[in-house]
Amino acid sequence: MNRERSEIENKYKWNLSSLYENDADWEENLKKIEEVTAKVAAYQGKLTNAENVLACLKASTDMARLISNLFCYANLRRSEDTRAEDAQKMYMRIYMNYVKAVSSVAFLEPEFLSLPEETIEEIVNDPALAEYRFQLENLKRRKPHTLSAREEKLLASFGEVLAAPGEIASNLQDADLIFEDALDSEGNAHEMSSAAFGPLMMSADRTLRENTFKSMYKAYKQHINTFAASYSGQIKAAVTEAQARNYPSSRAMSMAHENIPVEVYDNLIETVHQFMPAMHRYVTLRKRLLGVEELHYYDVYVPLIQTTEKNYSYDEAKQMVLDAVAPLGEEYCTTVRNGFNDNWVDVYPNKGKSSGAYSSGTYDSNPFILMNFTGSLDSVSTLAHEMGHSMHTWYSKNHQPVQYADYTLFVAEVASTVNENLMIEQLLAKTEDPEERLSLLNQYLENFKGTVYRQTMFAEFEKEAHAMAERGEALDPASLNKMYYNLVKSYFGDDMVMDEEAAYEWSRIPHFYRPFYVYKYSTGYSTAVALSEGILNEGAPAVKRYLEFLSMGGSQYPLDELKHAGVDLTTPAPVATALKKFEWVLDEAERMADLLGK
Repeated sequence: MNRERSEIENKYKWNLSSLYENDADWEENLKKIEEVTAKVAAYQGKLTNAENVLACLKASTDMARLISNLFCYANLRRSEDTRAEDAQKMYMRIYMNYVKAVSSVAFLEPEFLSLPEETIEEIVNDPALAEYRFQLENLKRRKPHTLSAREEKLLASFGEVLAAPGEIASNLQDADLIFEDALDSEGNAHEMSSAAFGPLMMSADRTLRENTFKSMYKAYKQHINTFAASYSGQIKAAVTEAQARNYPSSRAMSMAHENIPVEVYDNLIETVHQFMPAMHRYVTLRKRLLGVEELHYYDVYVPLIQTTEKNYSYDEAKQMVLDAVAPLGEEYCTTVRNGFNDNWVDVYPNKGKSSGAYSSGTYDSNPFILMNFTGSLDSVSTLAHEMGHSMHTWYSKNHQPVQYADYTLFVAEVASTVNENLMIEQLLAKTEDPEERLSLLNQYLENFKGTVYRQTMFAEFEKEAHAMAERGEALDPASLNKMYYNLVKSYFGDDMVMDEEAAYEWSRIPHFYRPFYVYKYSTGYSTAVALSEGILNEGAPAVKRYLEFLSMGGSQYPLDELKHAGVDLTTPAPVATALKKFEWVLDEAERMADLLGK
């Protein structure tokens, strides 16, 4: 049973004092938003020379820095106990202030880009603006797609309205769906919820898995018209904005923000299709190891081999993470050790605490990690994963000025997955026991299945759903269900029986309300595999390139940063390399199964 937060020792809770000493300190800083926003707004109509542009950019950076600190602190406090009204109100207040601030300074980009070409060139190349040159070059790149100042301000003011479809779907999922209890093989009832779904689907009790699966999708089926309407609204908003901004598609608009050509997306899907036989082999191995005559969609999460899972203390977990990242050098390891000692991590679950795990932080604070540590190997892996995010943040902010400290979402999952892979490889290197190796290989295979194949399947669905809207086709439940069902069938192959409930899975994927985000999981994981393989096989030169990549923040376009690290995603090679690794892991898992006589 979860404890109240007050019952947990402070050494296992994060220390937020690098952001604000307390809520009262936060309140005092919240009062500054109007002042810093006014300093930016004062330059409206005056962005005609380098001096004013520089002053406006500095004021805008200061505003963003303050809002980042306020937003981060409120979110962290809200995560500690989602029942706490004070923290909820803090988050709502900073969100409203953020929307208001963004709306009032929306003039900056369109006003600058409305200048004559020669004036823009003069300003961009002025020595006084050297520290902002990349930011201005990136802004100039968006000139053909930037609206007038009045139109941009109007669009910015619709921020909360355009977020409504996602809010509707989220509220329906989290608050309004009612699930039937799931019965296990002995007739015992298990309470079903969105949070309980994952753990129950990993149960060794197949009857419980089947009933969990049916309970989940019965609830979604009952509300599928609402989910289809909300998702259709999300897509139409993106398509309409893309048309208004003169982009060829909503996908092109989404990817243009990070200067990623759509070919990267298409290469991912095409390369995964080439390696689909490996995925089908994995499904066959899963069917074999589970010993079932028919493999169903409710069988795809349960571990391939049932073992008595070892339980680790938090101190053991910290040491395992330090052992795993040892190849990255002394500075990296010392910083991780300091992070553990300085209370970056909020370790244990408590009543009301946000589920899952994440890494956060700002330019002015140390990184923070929220997790719900249970002592399982999965919890240890989560700690390694989130520490990877935090170390990326740490390297970025310690090597870049504030305007370039934030790395883009395209590279956000790279460092975390490198850490995960280093951990699995380190644990594999320590054992030759077939059962233990198969358990570890199962985790590796699950990462590939869930992050490369499954997220690419999501990406393919999302690509076609937006294309349907752009062709003027209806996004009704029948068409969305059919498309998703056929994709599941294609990705999992003939050795899996297709349950009708699988058609409704698209409706419970929250990332679809953040258009064209899911593909980044696949490219990020593929990149991480290439980088971790280089770190382990090449050594010092690869480590040097990798740490330089972590230090770049947002100072270059993400594809250029990855090329510096040694990965070129403009070609299919990194994804192909990752999937060849998947084939090796699959070969090894089949070999272990043979040794165990399974």
